[in-house]
Amino acid sequence: MENRKKALVLLNMGGARNKDELKMFLTNMFNDKNILTVKSNLLRKMIAFFITKTRLNDAWSNYELIGNSSPINPLTEKLVNKCNEKIKEYKTYQVMRYTPPFAKDVIDEILKDGMEEIVLLPLYPQYSTTTTKSSVEDFIDFLPYSFGKNVRYIENFYKNSNFNSCIVEEIEKNVENEEDFNLIFSAHGLPQKIVDNGDPYELQMKEHVSILSDMLEKKGLKFKSINLAYQSKVGPMKWLEPSLENMLKNFKNQKVLIYPIAFIVDNSETDFELDIEYRHVAEELEIEDYKVCKCVNDSDNFVEAIKDICKIS
Repeated sequence: MENRKKALVLLNMGGARNKDELKMFLTNMFNDKNILTVKSNLLRKMIAFFITKTRLNDAWSNYELIGNSSPINPLTEKLVNKCNEKIKEYKTYQVMRYTPPFAKDVIDEILKDGMEEIVLLPLYPQYSTTTTKSSVEDFIDFLPYSFGKNVRYIENFYKNSNFNSCIVEEIEKNVENEEDFNLIFSAHGLPQKIVDNGDPYELQMKEHVSILSDMLEKKGLKFKSINLAYQSKVGPMKWLEPSLENMLKNFKNQKVLIYPIAFIVDNSETDFELDIEYRHVAEELEIEDYKVCKCVNDSDNFVEAIKDICKIS
């Protein structure tokens, strides 16, 4: 048992390296039955085609402002390399949901490497059908049935104290006088109907903010206020509230610190949406100071947290 060859697979959504990959990302995302929950595959394909066609150029103009590529790719590669350096018992791989490296190709590599056991770590701290379920299902679909019970996955890890210490550390280093700042945990939004259908994301998000608030207080970090808001709404349907834009309206002539609580690795929604788009909103709302924290990314402490999350000695 001690000599079994074990794989640790980090799962995430992915991000575009160029405009063709952005088209691929949008096409694959809106063809995902966990994202667009219409029952007809043909209808979903038609909607995905329409959304991709109408959004591609605008979405690419956003990518141009962050260097024509999502930071998620080099940062995830750094995280994988660090895991391979520091977690000797496992070989670490990455799989992206909507852009390469795809599950099918990485599974081929895992099988060639002779791995006999797999631990899947979706890089989503809170569980959602739109993220965790989608990524795990996609991986399992391509895995030979013979693996059987030799695959396990981490459903969520927002309660892990080592992980949360990484977040508190990042928040702490971004402000000197935290009592002057309003802290906003910004989470990727979800359509309300997905939550109403039983998705636990909102409940877990609120619990995560409560856990982090307690940790900050115990560390003596007393912010002017601590809040939860949701970003990235698209389309006319009702999404989780409050929106980040509406939350920012409360802080005219005040200071705001944003932490991207739904993400592990920085991506277009942290580097463009939070740090550029919402910065413009904050300026228009006459917010005195607007700061955005980095995600935990490939920090040494997060690699240690991964060992604890996955019960790796």
